[in-house]
Amino acid sequence: MTIEEIKIALTNLDSISFELPNGDFVPGHFHVTEVGKINKDFIDCGGTRRSETLASFQLWEAGDVDHRLQPSKLINIIELSQKVLGIGNEEIEVEYQADTIGKYGLDFNGNHFTLVAKQTNCLAKDNCGVPENVAKSKMIEIASGSCCTPDSGCC
Repeated sequence: MTIEEIKIALTNLDSISFELPNGDFVPGHFHVTEVGKINKDFIDCGGTRRSETLASFQLWEAGDVDHRLQPSKLINIIELSQKVLGIGNEEIEVEYQADTIGKYGLDFNGNHFTLVAKQTNCLAKDNCGVPENVAKSKMIEIASGSCCTPDSGCC
């Protein structure tokens, strides 16, 4: 979900709620403690330089159980962040505290926002020497209980 998509969704809501990937909801007294702009510059395993820019929302809950963030207030926070930080229509990444800080994608189902689990991936499969079909077959072998040894070629 992008910045503009969340603003549109918020205009049609009376209250804000976030569903976690396991079906639980972030407690209704959450705060959005940060709206930020993340610029990530990196080199993938194939040696290609890459960059990405994301908007970041940090959700936090405290003992303030009477707190309820209204949609119009969150729109104001987002718009101020866009003005001050130069945030465009970036994709949103949500941080939420679990065992450690979890990072999630964001979606909207028409009634509430859903935090979507993110996965790592190789961005240079064609360039780094691990063909996708080989990587998948080795993962299946490992998952099925086959042993990975140094000379097996699985790693």
